[in-house]
Amino acid sequence: MEERTAAGIGARPAPALRRYVDAYVGFDLRALPAGVHCGPPSRALTAVISLSGPLEVAAGVDDGSPITRFGSVTGGLMSRSVAIHHDGRQQGVQVALTPLGARAIYGLPAAALADRLVPLDELLGALGAELVDRLRTAETWAARFTVLDALLLRAVDRGTGGHRVHRVRPEVAEAWRRLVAARGCVHVGAVAAELGWSRRYLTERFRAELGLSPKTVARVLRFEHAHELATAHAPLPWAEVATISGYADQAHLVREWSEFTGRSPTAWRRGEVLLGPG
Repeated sequence: MEERTAAGIGARPAPALRRYVDAYVGFDLRALPAGVHCGPPSRALTAVISLSGPLEVAAGVDDGSPITRFGSVTGGLMSRSVAIHHDGRQQGVQVALTPLGARAIYGLPAAALADRLVPLDELLGALGAELVDRLRTAETWAARFTVLDALLLRAVDRGTGGHRVHRVRPEVAEAWRRLVAARGCVHVGAVAAELGWSRRYLTERFRAELGLSPKTVARVLRFEHAHELATAHAPLPWAEVATISGYADQAHLVREWSEFTGRSPTAWRRGEVLLGPG
């Protein structure tokens, strides 16, 4: 009988990629109960390459969203969790891109991918197919992370050579930086005023580049912080999670959690089979 494991290993990308890629995570899940994993919204544009069977993913949890099979999949900033259906065994690599990475690696603004799931090879073409093949051939996580560095650098070089990487407005980049630094606990109007823009103009320019409004991104960032606290090895009581992550009270956290995951915090914790080990 196969031993139950839920292992993950993280790595930082090569220095030349760190403007575009935040992190790599390799995962190996075996003999877990079959179920549905809520892939939460976060500050990252996430790509996942399966090293085993196809990924079965829906763009929403418990909302009737159709399930699509992907060998590798990427998406933009999301305003809700995606549902990853699994039979208790998955192996793959997850890549967390920055919004700037969408332009550098895919040749598109992050807005073009917001709240969407797209096959990776649809954006990277032959380079995407080569990436998947080489990742599946590599025998260690270190070798896989080396493959990611090499091919993503090629994607960036290809984009730069073809003049695909357009400069993000510095005001938009600064608004993003401030929202991330504050984990969403900042007033969008104050950020706009400090940048010399109206709130409406900042919202228009921000959404045009990233696909979500600054207010929605702030909500995602607060939820991301709460999710980190809730998935820690020694999770805090929900009331403390709410206070630390910037919610008005626990009821506010429950409303936001339900909107972002499709489940109450209690139902989410009860149904998320990937919590705990690994």
